[in-house]
Amino acid sequence: MFRLVSSEWVAERLELPEYLVIDPRSVIRYMSGHPKNAVNFPVAKQRDAQERLLSAEGLARRLGQVGLDAQRAPVIYDNADGRNAALLAWMLAYLGRTDIHVMETFWEQWVKDGHEVFYRPVQPTAREFTAKIKPELRATTTDVQKNSAKLVDLRTVDEFSGKAEIDAQPGHIPGAVNLSCDLIGADGKILSAPDRLEEMLRSRGVTRGTNAIAYCRTGVRASLGFLALVQLGYNVALYDGSYAEWSGSGLPVETDFEKNEKGERAHV
Repeated sequence: MFRLVSSEWVAERLELPEYLVIDPRSVIRYMSGHPKNAVNFPVAKQRDAQERLLSAEGLARRLGQVGLDAQRAPVIYDNADGRNAALLAWMLAYLGRTDIHVMETFWEQWVKDGHEVFYRPVQPTAREFTAKIKPELRATTTDVQKNSAKLVDLRTVDEFSGKAEIDAQPGHIPGAVNLSCDLIGADGKILSAPDRLEEMLRSRGVTRGTNAIAYCRTGVRASLGFLALVQLGYNVALYDGSYAEWSGSGLPVETDFEKNEKGERAHV
């Protein structure tokens, strides 16, 4: 589905016609420096006014507008949290791409290593992108309600427990396990070492052969969890509506805290 590649691998392919380097960061980040021939596709803008992901047709049309088609393999890079790259990788996988390349180190390392940096925007040549949707990679609220997959919550401990009152209903989706630890590798790569990731998942009851659904608050952090589980060969879908959609719909939640008689939070 996707392949982690080195910065040297990317640098060697910047001018090859069979690859398209895509920058998923904001326009401001992109204009602050990017590799040669990289086009900008800000993933934060791929939602509608209600913060819902654009339709598959809309995403395919926009990806075609930046020059992606069946003849060019996407190559993605990011700044040092990896979330934009992970979310775009998931979008592409959901739309049927199996030739996704993600640079395993970050833009900061690209600059540090002395690779060439460009500042002018690249004007893409529009092409036709054809989506071949893989519905099994995207979970809906209904899928979550079926309670047939292991729910992996990628938010912080405070958000998961309900201590952080960010949403109308603080807490987590019933039955979920929390994987709030940093998925960025200790060596500065986009994902932790596979053995470490698998041990973290196993300790939370997420084992190979188990269907899993990754979520966070809005789907962005969970996309890193999606990549992590795919890297290990797990069956995983992303609930891009995530906790904001779930709690906003008034569905049941669990919390590790409850209100005591004085209105203060007490640990259960």
